[in-house]
Amino acid sequence: MKKITCLLGVSPLLFSAALFADGADAAPAGKEGGVSQTLIMIAIALVFFYFILWRPEQKRRKTMEKQRGSMKTGDKVTAMGIVGTVAKVQEQTVILKMVDGAKIEVLKAAITDVQSSAESTSEESTDSTK
Repeated sequence: MKKITCLLGVSPLLFSAALFADGADAAPAGKEGGVSQTLIMIAIALVFFYFILWRPEQKRRKTMEKQRGSMKTGDKVTAMGIVGTVAKVQEQTVILKMVDGAKIEVLKAAITDVQSSAESTSEESTDSTK
């Protein structure tokens, strides 16, 4: 009984090994073409990622750094959903004055939108004339 069980357990392995051995003999003739096609597809994927993902993100990051660097006292900023007016600009942080007069300190990297004081006064004057 043990011999039959052992033979039944090993026989599928032998048949599958024979199938793989037959497939190995009939290897495709253009194997070099497969490698070059793979390299071309990788190159296309890299170009796609560069122009679709990395380059626009790099441009957006540069414009945000430029905005954060040009902040001055009186500008209206948005940081993580908090809107305030710049009271003081420090090296790594900005102190914002809130509507009720409270002041908070926020990292410059957290600022998502900067409206210069000239833009905000022109918007307020157009709103008041309506």
